[in-house]
Amino acid sequence: MDSMQRALEDPLVLDLRGTGAAPLRLVGGKALNLGKLVAAGLPVPRGFCLTTAAYELAAPPGLGALAADLDAAGAGAAAPAPGTLGTVAGQARRLIEEAPIPPEVDAAVRKTYEELGGTVPVAVRSSATAEDLPFASFAGQQDSYLDVTGADAVVEAVRRCWASLWTERAVAYRSANGISNRDVGLAVVVQVMVDAETAGVLFTANPVTGKRTETVINASPGTGQAVVSGAVNPDQFVLETASARVTLHTPGGPEPGRIPSLAGPQLRELTALGDGVQRLFGAPQDIEWAIDAGGRIWLTQSRPITTLYPLPEPAPEDAAAGAAAPTRVYLCGTLFQGLTRPITPLGLTVLEMMRNSKGPWRYVNPGLRMYVDLTALVRNKSGRGYLLRMLPLADGRSGAVLPALLEDPRFGIIERSFLESVRNAGKRRRSPQPPRRTGSTRSTEQTATLGLMVGLIPGMFRPAFRPAAELRRALNYRKRLESELVLAEPASAALRLEHTEQVLGRTINGLIQATLPGPSVGYIMLAVARRLLRGIAQPRELEAVLRGLPHNVTTEMDLELWQLAVSIGDDPVSRGEFLAKQPEELAAAYLAGRLPPQAQSGVRGFLARYGHRAVAEIDLGMPRWSEEPDHILGMISNYLRVEDPEQAPDRQFARAAEHAEDRIRSLVERARARSPWHARALALSLRRVRQLAGLRELPKFYIVMVLGEMHRQLLLIGNEMAAAGTVAAADDVFFLDFDEIRVGLRGADLHGIVAGRRQLYNTELRRRRIPRILLSDGTDVEAAMMAKSPAAGGLSGTPASAGTATGRVRVILDPVGAHLEPGEILVAPSTDPGWTPLFLTAGALVMEMGGVISHGAVVAREYGIPAVVGVPDATTRLHTGQTVTVDGAAGKVDEAP
Repeated sequence: MDSMQRALEDPLVLDLRGTGAAPLRLVGGKALNLGKLVAAGLPVPRGFCLTTAAYELAAPPGLGALAADLDAAGAGAAAPAPGTLGTVAGQARRLIEEAPIPPEVDAAVRKTYEELGGTVPVAVRSSATAEDLPFASFAGQQDSYLDVTGADAVVEAVRRCWASLWTERAVAYRSANGISNRDVGLAVVVQVMVDAETAGVLFTANPVTGKRTETVINASPGTGQAVVSGAVNPDQFVLETASARVTLHTPGGPEPGRIPSLAGPQLRELTALGDGVQRLFGAPQDIEWAIDAGGRIWLTQSRPITTLYPLPEPAPEDAAAGAAAPTRVYLCGTLFQGLTRPITPLGLTVLEMMRNSKGPWRYVNPGLRMYVDLTALVRNKSGRGYLLRMLPLADGRSGAVLPALLEDPRFGIIERSFLESVRNAGKRRRSPQPPRRTGSTRSTEQTATLGLMVGLIPGMFRPAFRPAAELRRALNYRKRLESELVLAEPASAALRLEHTEQVLGRTINGLIQATLPGPSVGYIMLAVARRLLRGIAQPRELEAVLRGLPHNVTTEMDLELWQLAVSIGDDPVSRGEFLAKQPEELAAAYLAGRLPPQAQSGVRGFLARYGHRAVAEIDLGMPRWSEEPDHILGMISNYLRVEDPEQAPDRQFARAAEHAEDRIRSLVERARARSPWHARALALSLRRVRQLAGLRELPKFYIVMVLGEMHRQLLLIGNEMAAAGTVAAADDVFFLDFDEIRVGLRGADLHGIVAGRRQLYNTELRRRRIPRILLSDGTDVEAAMMAKSPAAGGLSGTPASAGTATGRVRVILDPVGAHLEPGEILVAPSTDPGWTPLFLTAGALVMEMGGVISHGAVVAREYGIPAVVGVPDATTRLHTGQTVTVDGAAGKVDEAP
């Protein structure tokens, strides 16, 4: 049925008493929710809804074509050209404003308004079909008009509401949320105005901290529009929902000592109403309300709070206990890996497979990110000590909020051994989607784990005494691994799936045994050196020893990429191509085999060695560089802009290595003053650090090789499934688990499952704030602490790599296609190995995440660039083009004079 036929058959007007049972496409989100409130007997002002059928009748010719143009402008990897959306949206808006309103629509509005009273003031508000949705509220995107009186004014307000569907902000919001402009419609709600003495907004969960057991009420005299628009400073009340006890009151208004706009009974009634609305909709709500002169409370809108971080899935015993369940503490493990983005569902399944599923830790995946349950550690004395020592090293911001968390009486110490706590946590652990296992038992898995640990013990002695042999052993393991990854061709999809499921189990233990001893001994020797230097040198002086480390596979990759850029720059045709085209254009040319010969050959050789890598590469679902080389080709373009020979990455790396050797000689000479033996022991320790610590990237490099082959095989399976119509696209397989893929290979239709998971994934991709420490009641511990004690001015974080650098800021949220001029200050949410090619030309690094042992901090030290990590909101408080000075030793970022 086309839109015009549907418009002729659907009603033009519905009383609000009937909109709660109407389809969303007919009445829009606002009217649908108001209708549900009315049906539940909650106090809602009288009114009616002019349905989308009226809008479709009034839509002028040409609007559909403009909507298609807007969809095209907002699609694709590249952002639309500045002003494109605004220009086309303006054309659409003018069409609505200038088109005549159909007579039947005009008559329906006038007749129904007359039934409300004829001269009564009303609120005329937009109700879009893409509005008040669980994943996108669209708050404030369309217009509302208050105190509208008279039929002519109401009809004109309706027209302006329709036109507001095509403002630039509304179009951009739809584009960002993946909603087609061709699919959206607009209904209009007309309600009798409440003569409000007081009005405001109520949140049934704390929108700042995420706590689901708190109600937050903003209130101000008069209508609620001033509160919603931010025109006034409202009174704010934070209450315990269960008891309606006020835990925090922040007065509003300029006058000191002003009487609060709400009294105790009103706060209790509002809290109870809010709780009832939340129960009705089954999710936390953002509610607009007003209190009339007679003291009656009216609800004028309810929509979901879409910004809350999802709750962790409760443990089985917690689900059974309900409200009596203890509060749990979760730490975000994926942030520690340098990932702010979500992980694909199959990527999460594989991460589950990579760890001991029968081990002591319970993992949950709210927001498609992996969190580990730390409750057992937090409630144990020795566990607390461990966290207080180690957490600040891994993530400075987590370490900063931990002491406040430990003061919370809900997490008091339980007098039992830490091992017992861990064992109990393991007994309670339950995975929401356990990976499929064949013939695996708990005892077998524990025996295998114990065997692996025992097998590593003799391996720890080899590197200390024969470092060169250990180095050869670790690097030569690649050939063995590559042979284990091979699947004989031709292979069926079922055989590919079996190979993919089993390959991790076949390789992971051997991989660990081959690669872990070397870097482990390297860092043990660093700790030995630190102890030997007590009283001789400051701990930060050892940092220089780690600069320019050899045998780091990621550093070698970055330097090879630089050499490839040099060779491309020596070829005028290749150089011109790379400087003239965008990364996505270069990628399309490479994949088609149409780059200039020297560039095509060089890129092919680089990707033969490193094409299994990716940004966010621990996520199995992320495209590998071999299939989407945009990032690598963009880095080459960046390198071609390095004109100063002294800024060449290979020269800078060589200088860093020389600096490290100089520091070793200096430290050994200072140790000699204590004793020759002391100096010899220190020299041996530091030599082993230089020989072995660089291998720290190798275990992950090999694991990513395995993931890269799994990814390749799964894409081949996905291609077969897409060809059979089971899924829409090959990469849909990464939004399924292995059992679902197996069912899909038998012909089951999986489009619905994939669509729901993709929507969640895309929603999470847009999320900027991820709680590093999350409580089971939804509280973001860092946000809660900052709400009590707002951060002072200035930018500071954790010192991560000494040195100072002054330069222009370049804020980069995604390294794919990123442009970084030599010497610019790289400001990023976090980084993983996929970002490191940017480090070679960065003047300094500033990250929102991390601690001194996080990946970005370690690599910055090795490359010798200043770095400050764990800087809250760095990507929003700093702006591209701004000039700043980064002091990596002091942990400060200051605006340059």
